[in-house]
Amino acid sequence: MAKARTPAKPPGAGAPLLRRLRRLTARAGAVSADDRAQLIALIDDFETLRLALLRECAGLDEELKVAARRVMAFNAYARNGRSVRVPHRHGS
Repeated sequence: MAKARTPAKPPGAGAPLLRRLRRLTARAGAVSADDRAQLIALIDDFETLRLALLRECAGLDEELKVAARRVMAFNAYARNGRSVRVPHRHGS
Protein backbone atom coordinates (compact mmCIF):
# COMPACT_ATOMS: atom_id res chain seq x y z
CA MET A 1 0.00 0.00 0.00
CA ALA A 2 1.45 3.38 -0.99
CA LYS A 3 2.08 5.93 1.70
CA ALA A 4 0.17 9.19 1.34
CA ARG A 5 2.46 11.96 0.20
CA THR A 6 2.45 15.21 2.07
CA PRO A 7 2.76 18.28 -0.13
CA ALA A 8 6.16 19.91 -0.11
CA LYS A 9 6.40 23.12 1.84
CA PRO A 10 7.05 26.25 -0.16
CA PRO A 11 10.50 27.79 0.11
CA GLY A 12 10.73 29.98 3.18
CA ALA A 13 8.02 28.09 5.09
CA GLY A 14 10.03 28.57 8.29
CA ALA A 15 10.14 32.35 7.84
CA PRO A 16 7.26 33.05 10.26
CA LEU A 17 9.13 31.19 12.99
CA LEU A 18 12.27 33.21 12.33
CA ARG A 19 10.29 36.47 12.39
CA ARG A 20 8.77 35.39 15.69
CA LEU A 21 12.25 34.67 17.06
CA ARG A 22 13.43 38.15 16.05
CA ARG A 23 10.41 39.75 17.71
CA LEU A 24 10.95 37.76 20.91
CA THR A 25 14.64 38.65 20.94
CA ALA A 26 13.78 42.35 20.59
CA ARG A 27 11.19 42.01 23.34
CA ALA A 28 13.77 40.33 25.58
CA GLY A 29 16.10 43.30 25.14
CA ALA A 30 13.36 45.70 26.23
CA VAL A 31 12.18 43.81 29.34
CA SER A 32 13.33 45.11 32.69
CA ALA A 33 15.25 42.59 34.81
CA ASP A 34 12.93 43.21 37.77
CA ASP A 35 9.68 42.66 35.82
CA ARG A 36 9.03 39.08 36.91
CA ALA A 37 5.69 38.70 35.09
CA GLN A 38 7.15 39.86 31.76
CA LEU A 39 10.16 37.58 32.17
CA ILE A 40 7.98 34.55 32.90
CA ALA A 41 5.79 35.33 29.88
CA LEU A 42 8.91 35.76 27.73
CA ILE A 43 10.34 32.43 28.89
CA ASP A 44 7.04 30.74 28.07
CA ASP A 45 7.00 32.33 24.60
CA PHE A 46 10.57 31.22 23.94
CA GLU A 47 9.75 27.67 25.04
CA THR A 48 6.72 27.58 22.74
CA LEU A 49 8.86 28.84 19.86
CA ARG A 50 11.61 26.32 20.66
CA LEU A 51 9.11 23.46 20.43
CA ALA A 52 7.75 24.81 17.13
CA LEU A 53 11.30 25.00 15.74
CA LEU A 54 11.98 21.44 16.86
CA ARG A 55 8.84 20.27 15.05
CA GLU A 56 9.96 22.15 11.94
CA CYS A 57 13.41 20.53 12.15
CA ALA A 58 11.86 17.07 12.52
CA GLY A 59 9.71 17.74 9.46
CA LEU A 60 12.72 18.84 7.43
CA ASP A 61 14.66 15.79 8.59
CA GLU A 62 11.84 13.55 7.41
CA GLU A 63 11.72 15.33 4.03
CA LEU A 64 15.48 14.79 3.62
CA LYS A 65 15.10 11.09 4.39
CA VAL A 66 12.31 10.74 1.82
CA ALA A 67 14.40 12.60 -0.76
CA ALA A 68 17.40 10.34 -0.06
CA ARG A 69 15.24 7.22 -0.52
CA ARG A 70 13.93 8.58 -3.81
CA VAL A 71 17.45 9.27 -5.06
CA MET A 72 18.47 5.73 -4.15
CA ALA A 73 15.44 4.36 -6.01
CA PHE A 74 16.14 6.52 -9.07
CA ASN A 75 19.79 5.40 -9.11
CA ALA A 76 18.80 1.74 -8.82
CA TYR A 77 16.26 2.17 -11.62
CA ALA A 78 18.88 3.88 -13.81
CA ARG A 79 21.45 1.13 -13.16
CA ASN A 80 18.88 -1.52 -14.01
CA GLY A 81 17.89 0.34 -17.18
CA ARG A 82 21.50 0.59 -18.34
CA SER A 83 22.18 -3.09 -17.71
CA VAL A 84 19.20 -4.11 -19.86
CA ARG A 85 20.28 -1.92 -22.79
CA VAL A 86 23.94 -3.07 -22.85
CA PRO A 87 24.37 -6.00 -25.26
CA HIS A 88 26.04 -9.04 -23.78
CA ARG A 89 29.36 -10.09 -25.28
CA HIS A 90 29.81 -13.79 -25.87
CA GLY A 91 33.46 -14.85 -26.08
CA SER A 92 34.80 -12.06 -28.32
